[in-house]
Amino acid sequence: MRKIALDVGTVRIGIATSDPMGIIASGYETFVRTKDFDADLKKIAALAETKQADAFVIGLPLNMDGTEGEKVAEIRDFADNLSRFTDRKIVFQDERLSTVSAQKALIESGMRREKRKKV
Repeated sequence: MRKIALDVGTVRIGIATSDPMGIIASGYETFVRTKDFDADLKKIAALAETKQADAFVIGLPLNMDGTEGEKVAEIRDFADNLSRFTDRKIVFQDERLSTVSAQKALIESGMRREKRKKV
């Protein structure tokens, strides 16, 4: 039930892994993309083997009205290409308001503004 979460950007890919039950995710690494797209995908696919993950969860930055913009098309294309190198399930997670929710949780926990900027 372990999952690997991917926050796909044009320059970097944020990677988090879940606990074995797939309940709690923790940051794993920030992967800097190279010019060799297939090599990047192979490295990410190999991580599923290493971590014994059964699925990838990829953030999908939908527009606030739920429509899909240009960035969503790029991420879906990334996922299609990743599926060439892994048999793991790939699911998408709506990212709308995820940054707002995270900031709110940090504020409620009492974290100072200077520290929140670093997160």
